[in-house]
Amino acid sequence: MVKEFNTNIEYPNFGFEILQRDAGSFARVGLLKTPHGTIETPNFIFVGTKASVKNLHPVQMREAGADMILSNTYHLYIQPGPDLVHKMGGLHKFMGWDGPMLTDSGGFQIFSLGTGTGADEIKGKGKAGNKSLLKIDEQDGAIFKSYKDGSLCRLNPEISMDVQRKLGADLVVQMDECTPHSAEREYTENSMQMSHRWGDRSLNAFEKDHDGTQGVYGVVQGGVYRDLREESAEYTRSRPFFGTAIGGCLGGTKVHFYEILSWLPERIHPDRPVHLLGIGKIEDIFEGVKQGMDTFDCVTPTREARHGRALMRGAKGGFINLRNSCFKDDPSPLDETLGLASSALYSKAYIQHLLKAGEMLAFQIVSQHNVAVIARLMREIRATLKAGGDLDKLRKEWLPD
Repeated sequence: MVKEFNTNIEYPNFGFEILQRDAGSFARVGLLKTPHGTIETPNFIFVGTKASVKNLHPVQMREAGADMILSNTYHLYIQPGPDLVHKMGGLHKFMGWDGPMLTDSGGFQIFSLGTGTGADEIKGKGKAGNKSLLKIDEQDGAIFKSYKDGSLCRLNPEISMDVQRKLGADLVVQMDECTPHSAEREYTENSMQMSHRWGDRSLNAFEKDHDGTQGVYGVVQGGVYRDLREESAEYTRSRPFFGTAIGGCLGGTKVHFYEILSWLPERIHPDRPVHLLGIGKIEDIFEGVKQGMDTFDCVTPTREARHGRALMRGAKGGFINLRNSCFKDDPSPLDETLGLASSALYSKAYIQHLLKAGEMLAFQIVSQHNVAVIARLMREIRATLKAGGDLDKLRKEWLPD
């Protein structure tokens, strides 16, 4: 059972209004209000890990239709440090972005990079890498080595909240432990309970400096176990979080992943915004929206660009690989309908040349194009929901069989 938590935290400069619900699923259209603007949901939060979206500056992000950016607490804690960011006026001023922002707790990086279990292993695939996590203690938190200079660092709920306060994003996330796909049930349950206690400590630390400029999300953990997921959902629902984030291992296959998502819509708080952490493939966005997810974040758009893959509505798998020989003499642009110079002015042949030559311009062109494609995807999903349309039909238009 979830223990009582007596503190009530209010968020006077924040709001979440559900405007419309889909009759055939848990999908909904909403307005997410923050001190740096209001965005429509469902929406995508583009990842600027180190206060920078790779290869793109904020003006280019706005041109591509981005509404919100995420930066990473773990990496910014190490370089340049939260005190410097705070001295420079916070992330918005530091990086020149005037829209809403979210920072994660730093826990994912500690327990994936730190234990040698990278993002793929957390999600049920791939192998472990190098380890930098030295110790984990519930009270003291995680002790780990900086990947910059090897110095000792520590992150616990109080430090995470302090770092995120100094970074100054609109939305912040409680400290939690992210368990890998390989974790046994006993470990997953103990970890989840610790994350709940860390959530209470995060709320207490958040409240001490709460001035209305930030809203905090609680995280649903529990791995691949339904009863644990439901217990964790009950925990977040019982606490005065502004929003709910879905974290941790989401299974080793798409079928399992989607099944886990289906357990949650009727368990989590019905009136709070829901964020699905670290998920950004087109097919997963459609499924997440149907299960009531309001926002998503992932490095997919810019990471795919660095591999020469341009996201494309109607393409098999949702993208084309511009390194393929069929584009060597292709004079057509990426997509003239996006209203974006990067997508309309340059031929696929030219972009392939840039990729093979190792020119940074290629990554800039394709990165901005990919951001614009995901931004359009979210607009089309919202438009379909507003019109009472069929999300499955729209999905087939984006991802034909």
